[in-house]
Amino acid sequence: MNSAAGPRNSLTDVDGLLVGHHHVLDPDATIGSGRATGCTVVRAPGGAVAAVDVRGGGPGTRETDLLDPSNTVRQVNAVLLTGGSAYGLAAADGVMRWHEEQGEGIPMDPTDPAKVVPIVPGAVIFDLPVGEWRIRPNADFGFMAAETASVDFQRGSVGAGVGARAGSIKGGIGTASVRFSDGPAAGITVAALIVANPVGSVFDPRTGLPWGTGTDGAEYFGLKPADPAKLAAANALPVKGTVLNTTIGVIATDAVLDPAACRRLATTGHDGLARAIRPAHSPLDGDTLFALATGRTAVDPVFPLPPAFPAHLLMLDQLCTAAAVCVERAVVDAILSAHAVAGIPAYRDLFPA
Repeated sequence: MNSAAGPRNSLTDVDGLLVGHHHVLDPDATIGSGRATGCTVVRAPGGAVAAVDVRGGGPGTRETDLLDPSNTVRQVNAVLLTGGSAYGLAAADGVMRWHEEQGEGIPMDPTDPAKVVPIVPGAVIFDLPVGEWRIRPNADFGFMAAETASVDFQRGSVGAGVGARAGSIKGGIGTASVRFSDGPAAGITVAALIVANPVGSVFDPRTGLPWGTGTDGAEYFGLKPADPAKLAAANALPVKGTVLNTTIGVIATDAVLDPAACRRLATTGHDGLARAIRPAHSPLDGDTLFALATGRTAVDPVFPLPPAFPAHLLMLDQLCTAAAVCVERAVVDAILSAHAVAGIPAYRDLFPA
């Protein structure tokens, strides 16, 4: 099975997806003062099949019941990832407003194309202590993030990652992709976009290397074990002093999948969180992963299977393996791309290359 990162090594390597951020960030923001929050929107023009898997003990979500494969609606128009805890879910109203103005959504009146209901599920992280507690994403944030969505987007301390903290260090937004060149999934792309804000640690206290380098090796990310003095300083940082955290994200593929297969993609994507964060899925996290399938790349099953199995089972198996790898890499990318905010040190500050 041969695969490589897509041309951008990002979620938008999946044909049919766009990503936009909107945030506010004061250079002098601190814990408890200033502006330091935002949201990120993944748009799927024309719609995408979707599912979700919620693993954390303290989730903050919107429209996740709708994504149960047994329910009626089978597509979404966008996914919101946002700061602001439960307050930040208000940003989804702005994402819906943007789509309504564009006529994107479920058409409800064949005589009036303006009458649509956009489907915008979402999830939040708890970042309220970073910056002023009462400054959090609202509907205007969501509208602006949808408005600016494009193929190219920033990573690190942007959008929903502005106020993110990953254990004792700065969290952020990261992304990664895999494109298969052979096997049942040849020609298919899988990717992930992750907002890393866990209570758990993201680096090994023995080496300073991110836990998420375990699958690919430190050299894949251009990293090496830390200098002992720098490692001691990093290990001495205070642990995250909040009981509410959460890592959220989107896994996507351009394959043709039904909602049940998307759900399996979201489920196995959580394996990547468990590799990159210790602990993951705690009672103090609301870990939530959405899965999207744009259906832009169709492949014919070339490996015969018994009729009791889905025809694309072997393809799905490859996609699920890639989903976990992409999530793992995206967590590392979030950490390496982040910069210090509100006095929270970034990984690159602690372990300069």
